[in-house]
Amino acid sequence: MKTLTQMGSDAKKASTYLAKLGIKERNNALLKVADALVKRSDYIREANAIDLANGKKNNMSTALLDRLMLTESRIEGMADGLRVLAGLDDPIGEVKSMKTRPNGLMIGKKTVPLGVVAIIYESRPNVTADAFGLCFKSANACILRGGSDSVNSNIAIVNVITDVLKGLGIDPDVISYISETDRKYVDELMHLNEYVDVIIPRGGAGLIKNVVNNSTVPVIETGTGNCHIYVDEYADIDMAVNIIYNAKTQRIGVCNACESLVIHKNIAGEAIPVIVDKLKTKNVEIRGDEKALAIDNRIIQADDTDWGREYLDYIISVKVVDNIDEAIAHINRYNTGHSESIITKDYNNAQKFLNEIDAACVYVNASTRFTDGFEFGFGAEIGISTQKIHARGPMGLEALTTSKYIIYGNGQVRE
Repeated sequence: MKTLTQMGSDAKKASTYLAKLGIKERNNALLKVADALVKRSDYIREANAIDLANGKKNNMSTALLDRLMLTESRIEGMADGLRVLAGLDDPIGEVKSMKTRPNGLMIGKKTVPLGVVAIIYESRPNVTADAFGLCFKSANACILRGGSDSVNSNIAIVNVITDVLKGLGIDPDVISYISETDRKYVDELMHLNEYVDVIIPRGGAGLIKNVVNNSTVPVIETGTGNCHIYVDEYADIDMAVNIIYNAKTQRIGVCNACESLVIHKNIAGEAIPVIVDKLKTKNVEIRGDEKALAIDNRIIQADDTDWGREYLDYIISVKVVDNIDEAIAHINRYNTGHSESIITKDYNNAQKFLNEIDAACVYVNASTRFTDGFEFGFGAEIGISTQKIHARGPMGLEALTTSKYIIYGNGQVRE
């Protein structure tokens, strides 16, 4: 592997090259990479099998093994994401807000790439293809560092990508992968200010906290997902059951899975037993407050740590509240700013929830599992931002751009 300084220098040069590469060439490359991922899926899955075997040997949890696994359909999904990206408009070069000043200067803003984007992520090797696709489409070079548990899968995916780029005569340094698993390389990457324009951490709370607290390179913070569903007193209970079941159990190891339920007291007696019935078909452990325990004896006692936890497991917490204001206060106190949902037939309560919940994505009568770049029509995502500066929510192409002012004059000088 190159030194990180050399990798950064090469990526910086490649970003300059990529910024001048036409949209037709970028789109064609994305389509070729998509085809190659599917064509070479056996090669990728063989590498993934090594990672899965190592994960099982290291007693990796079921949820993390699921995040790590690459099936034929997931590889096809990676390819589909790149194809969707190729069909989107070019995010680079748009000139906005061109205005003429009294002195005749014409001042506008032009969308440009960030430059070199570093992404540090864990477990999910599909992020490798997504990150490349989003960065390449938005004319950014990328430096990737995946988790040690997915290193073989990631290297295989990067090899497929670079082989395609070389075949098309495109500088392969537009994507770099840190194959060494020693954490010292993460520390070095976080201080590579001369070459890296932004770092995006994507993973667990420990990774994100480490990058946010220690990086001297600007950071776009992605967040963990303690996502809530509030069952309002005017909820359709059948709808609530189906949405909660989907949000909790479809995939347990993802940041947009539901981890906490909040239920209005007026509907709790009727709703909780049928919700528990459905969740128990997947052996979900339900931890509740005293009011919830009094309604269903299959619920076990929660403690104060349960309200703020991202379980990433077949566990969910339940809180019974007196009114919607208490529900909103509870959610805003314990959420991670990710995704929150209300189940209700009452328009005013829906609007109140939308207006007062502080999160990147707020839903009415829908599963939190839709917080995803592909589902939002972005083709893929670089992560889910839970901060409020520059980008928030699923980060697609626009989140990987910035702007510069362009000014046309006719000999003006300032007096």
